[in-house]
This record gives sequence, structure tokens and C-alpha cells, in this order.
Amino acid sequence: MTSLPPPPSLPDLEAEGPVALFLDFDGTLVDLAPTPDGIEVPEHLARSLHRLAEQFDGRVALVSGRAIVDLEKHLGAIGMACAGSHGSDCRGADGVNIGEIPDGLPPKLLSEVAEFAEKNGFALEDKPHGAALHYRSDPSLEEKGLAFATRVAEDGDLDIKRGKCVIELVGRGANKGSALRAFMEKEPFAGARPVFVGDDITDEDGMRAATDLGGYGVIVGDREPTCAKYGLASPAAVHHWLGL
Repeated sequence: MTSLPPPPSLPDLEAEGPVALFLDFDGTLVDLAPTPDGIEVPEHLARSLHRLAEQFDGRVALVSGRAIVDLEKHLGAIGMACAGSHGSDCRGADGVNIGEIPDGLPPKLLSEVAEFAEKNGFALEDKPHGAALHYRSDPSLEEKGLAFATRVAEDGDLDIKRGKCVIELVGRGANKGSALRAFMEKEPFAGARPVFVGDDITDEDGMRAATDLGGYGVIVGDREPTCAKYGLASPAAVHHWLGL
């Protein structure tokens, strides 16, 4: 249970002026699962998110560590703003990319990561703009995975993203804060007060960016430390707050 107070209600937020909502996916809108494909997505979630986006005049964006194509596998076609692969790939509600489309890992490097995963008990998630090593089934693998990822990142000029039992390799400069800032420079987000909702350490980048732009973060769960101003206990509490 988070020690932070819950955020103001949506009607109270809207009464103070335009608000933009940036929502993480895993651990925020859906409960975490042992594997990326093991999540249970409520049947109504996609419809409810589209309705929420309409309520906020399009100022709602999904900002996930998952690739957009992976989000679409669970939600169907995403007719709202979204950023995948930790902000590497940003798209408006019209499906038009914001900024450059980054490259994926070079085949040779991806092959090296895949070989390491297979030999050492990690679950590999091959993403269009990176790769992730999952070890939720064996948390003791963390040190070995981090040492390997650090070497690969240095050799391949990549960044490492840490999460709950996951280590990801992505292009330099990609983070959820940069995604939020990119959206906030364009309509319909420009001029609104940003609120970033997330549960993991990678969401802190989004929360800091929201705070810098006059908004704040909302942490889901009890992870500390955090720069969030408010907290919600679980994805169920997020759904209740958003009226999904």
C-alpha cells in the first residue's frame, strides 16, 4: 500500500484546467504476470480507454515499455496517442509518428542476446527497437543479466532500462520522459497539465518530466523512493480513479 495520498478526482482536475493523462500499461492498467504474454487484459479496457481519451479531448496517451505492436496484440488497433519501447516510438492518435523511427538491435547483437538468454534461463522479448531479458521466474539471475547487459550496452552504444525482473537494451536517449515531452509539444496536449501514472522505475522519467512541466506523477503500488506526488494501490485502484 502506498503511503502517498490519492490524486484528486478527475472532475476536480478538469475543473482546474486542461489535463493530459499519460498511462503506463503493465503494473498500471493491467496486473503484472510471470511472462509478458501472461497478462490478463480486461475485455472492456480498449473501449474504456478510447472513451477516456474522448472525455479529455484526445489528451490521453499510453506510454509503455512494450512495443506498440505488442500493445496492439492485447488491445487491438490503438486509436489514441501512444509511445512504445520506453518512448522510442511515439505516435499520435492519427497513427502518424512523432520524431524519427529508431532502428532495432543489429542482427548480430540480437543473436548474442538470444544465445545468452537461452543458455542462462532468461526469457527473451525481441522488440522492434530493442530487446528485454525477463527473469521473474528466477530473480537470482539479476546480477548475471545486468553484467551481460552492461557489456553489451557499452559495445553497442545502447542504454539499459531496469524494471521489475526485467533488463532491457534500447537506443540511447529513449525514455518515457522524452516521450511525454514530445507529446506535450503538439496538439492536443500542448498547454495542458501533464499527469503521469506508472508503477516501475522507468516511469520515474515520465513523472519527472510531468513535474517539470507543471504536473505531477502518480505511483501505482508501494515502490520507493519515487518523485510521485500521489499514489494508488493497484491497477484496480487506477481503473476506479479513471472510471474505466
